Amino acid sequence: MPLSIFLLVLAAAALHASWNAIVKRGADKLLGTVLVTGSAALLSAALLPLLPLPDVTSWPWLAASVLLQVVYYALVARCYQQVDMSLAYSLMRGCAPILVALAGTVLGESLPAAAWLGVALVSSGILAMALGARAGQLGLPLLTATMIATYTLVDAHGARLSGSPLAYTLWLFLLSGIPLPLWALYTRRSAVLTYARQHWPLGLAGGVGTTASYAMALWAMTQVPVAMVSALRESSILFALLISAFLLRERIPRVRWLAASLIVSGVLALRLA
Repeated sequence: MPLSIFLLVLAAAALHASWNAIVKRGADKLLGTVLVTGSAALLSAALLPLLPLPDVTSWPWLAASVLLQVVYYALVARCYQQVDMSLAYSLMRGCAPILVALAGTVLGESLPAAAWLGVALVSSGILAMALGARAGQLGLPLLTATMIATYTLVDAHGARLSGSPLAYTLWLFLLSGIPLPLWALYTRRSAVLTYARQHWPLGLAGGVGTTASYAMALWAMTQVPVAMVSALRESSILFALLISAFLLRERIPRVRWLAASLIVSGVLALRLA
């Protein structure tokens, strides 16, 4: 993988971990997600007039991804209500590239041996990350990982067809960012408005972070195999652990640090692929 793409995806990983931390840190995880998705939608609406429309062949993929993303946002909020970020984030983001690599093989996208080594190391790290967790803590993160893998494959194909990965990304965040805020306003209007007045700077930062992170990753997926970008992006797990330990003040078991080392080793193996 070229160094420029490697560094770009690492930056995307740091941004992604940061917006997840914003949701986790908030008093209300669902309303925090609403602020982030709503901010991303507003940002996208402001920028889209400056860009061309994605090619019409990408529209069905865009529509499918919008539905998947709405479900994903709801699952993220639910996960962080029940599970520590250091565990939930690692399982969600770490399992997804494994699923993407396996699905990519079925779809005809081959990987070099070094890339499979990276996937194997990531897999080992994920298994170690789950040690000591209660069975009830695993279901939602693993379901979310499946959703991540699915929309990653859908969006990689859609972005390649679109002719403009940035325009595709912004349309995605505009369309997927509308349903959840509208639902929240309908069911909890007063709470949403109060929360937005108090926390809008964090919501805006999260919206910028999630939009930029995914736009960078999608562009990279148009240049190199999807599974490699998906796995490299999961170096965000290390950023998430650092945020959990030093910002959220979560107590991180030693086994999770060791597991994170395996995951990061797998990510670095992808740099050599």
